[in-house]
Amino acid sequence: MPHPQDGPGTPVADTVALPFNDPALNGIRRLTALDTVRARIALAVDLGLLTPGEKLPPTDQIAAALDVGDITVRRALTSLCRDGVLERRRGRNGGTLVAQRPARGAVGEMDAYRAQNTEVHALIDQRLVMECGLAHLAARNADEAGLGHLKRLADEMDHVPTWAEFHGCDERFHLAVAASAGVRAATDAYRSVLQQLYRYYLPYPMDALRQSNREHHALVDALRDGDPAAAVDIARRHVEVLHRTMFVGLLEAAEQQPR
Repeated sequence: MPHPQDGPGTPVADTVALPFNDPALNGIRRLTALDTVRARIALAVDLGLLTPGEKLPPTDQIAAALDVGDITVRRALTSLCRDGVLERRRGRNGGTLVAQRPARGAVGEMDAYRAQNTEVHALIDQRLVMECGLAHLAARNADEAGLGHLKRLADEMDHVPTWAEFHGCDERFHLAVAASAGVRAATDAYRSVLQQLYRYYLPYPMDALRQSNREHHALVDALRDGDPAAAVDIARRHVEVLHRTMFVGLLEAAEQQPR
């Protein structure tokens, strides 16, 4: 699981896109910001990442995690309630929740995400190669200030209560690892790939995100020990698993289940 402040708020259009990846975003670029929020939340519900009765984070946190405006999120949540995916409750414990019996396949905009399997896998592979190289360099070049910053971010992710808040910390963490490598051009290229991949970010269960954060802590330890081999191995495992745990892997696994 998934999610710069350098990140949300930095439009992908302002970064340098990698040529091979231009087709990867074509489908979702045809969607409005409203449609992307609808698609990402509905797909998370369809895949069981958001479960019946689960309360969604506040709209401003969702907006930051999905890199859209608050008004867009409010409109998307309202429309998903009309579609039967979400529901609203009033009172002290109220808010916007996943419906007890959410409508499945009710949001056509999900198809633009479902169609991007090949492109998302390609982005994961690009991130894998770059992140391993940056982890190797960071193990050699990270200074005490940078290591302290990484440790604080990992500690924060141990305690944030929602997937939306976790995503922002996660993004800052990975960009800080890249910055610790000390190669500006590589960091800029990595940021572009990371931000393109984050366009496909979905809400994830906090248990899965906490597990991911254990790898963040292990990476910080490897960097502090100045152990490039260990740092690369942790980075490799951390990114490779996205092939199975991002929505493309979950969709492929579902398709392989006996009917």
